[in-house]
Amino acid sequence: MKIDILTLFPNMYQGIFDESIIKRAIDEGKVEINIHNFRDYTLDPHKKVDDTPYGGGAGMVLTCQPIFDCVKSLRNDDSIVILMTPDGEVYKQKKAYELSKKKHLILICGHYEGFDERIRSICDMEISIGDYVLTGGELASMVLVDSIVRLMPGVIEEESHVNDSFNNNLLDYPTYTKPRVYEGMEVPEVLLSGDHKKIEEYRREMSLQRTKERRPDLLEK
Repeated sequence: MKIDILTLFPNMYQGIFDESIIKRAIDEGKVEINIHNFRDYTLDPHKKVDDTPYGGGAGMVLTCQPIFDCVKSLRNDDSIVILMTPDGEVYKQKKAYELSKKKHLILICGHYEGFDERIRSICDMEISIGDYVLTGGELASMVLVDSIVRLMPGVIEEESHVNDSFNNNLLDYPTYTKPRVYEGMEVPEVLLSGDHKKIEEYRREMSLQRTKERRPDLLEK
């Protein structure tokens, strides 16, 4: 997979893709991630990429030309162009699985007051990571990339994400490791039994219980 990210602040990505699972996926050639400063594409002699909004109002609005031209230079028949915006489709695990199977993603990160509405016309989908507003789309794009790359074949063991929270509309079951007792809190006996069927049943029960308590809305789907 190839992922191209359009941003005005490429330095924000320093470090995030240089550690842990994503770095390993890059080093092993499973994913290629490129950061593009779309200011480099502006035709404005002063390198402007924004302007005041028609009709008045606070803030500055990102202009079409640099983003259009940057996307045109990157897009091919396999590309999916995604606009990171708080009024987009709320991101879910199902969408992460869907996107992990694509060959090429182009992520557009807005900033300032917003972007010219016509920029939506070159996008295949619009995604929000939640009902809140950030200073820009950069952090949202990082969330997207992390959630997608970990699901790609060979990046982590499939068993590690098969039972992730939100798969089958359930939250994940509780997990434990050594020591068996810590400050009076004990590991449930069933997990020490070696009976795989009972362990599986226990985990399913705990997953269902946790979902009922914390996210009952998931069980209504």
